[in-house]
Amino acid sequence: MKLTWRLKDWNELDKEDLYEMLALRIKVFVIEQNCPYQDVDGKDKKSMHLFAKDESGACMACLRLVKPGVSYEEWSIGRVVTDPTTRGTGLGKELMKRAMVFFVEKENPPVRISAQSHLQKFYEDFGFERVSEEYLEDDIPHVEMVTKSIR
Repeated sequence: MKLTWRLKDWNELDKEDLYEMLALRIKVFVIEQNCPYQDVDGKDKKSMHLFAKDESGACMACLRLVKPGVSYEEWSIGRVVTDPTTRGTGLGKELMKRAMVFFVEKENPPVRISAQSHLQKFYEDFGFERVSEEYLEDDIPHVEMVTKSIR
């Protein structure tokens, strides 16, 4: 599958980009994970958006790079998602690698995330360390993680 990668600030997104990202997030976070929650939370407007589209224009992976002072004092990464049809292909790792390059180019600021607990090891591979006890977010176990230096 040939993917086209984009990194856009909120004001650079067109309606097709936004529609495709929201459709993927709802497909996974709301329907697949059976978790009704308010996805449109105001943070998208204060974020950079990294996403990959296939040849048909469908969003296959995306995340948001949330600016400091919005979710946490630090930069953060949120809404990390890949299309279920791409699981096991390495697309999630590629998505995170590209996100971490963004921070390397910003001189390695600390980055904080709220990670689903079962993905702790995945994020540890990108330099994140667990800094909290497990807690429920939208009835899904999460842990807070932070990195001081990007590897």
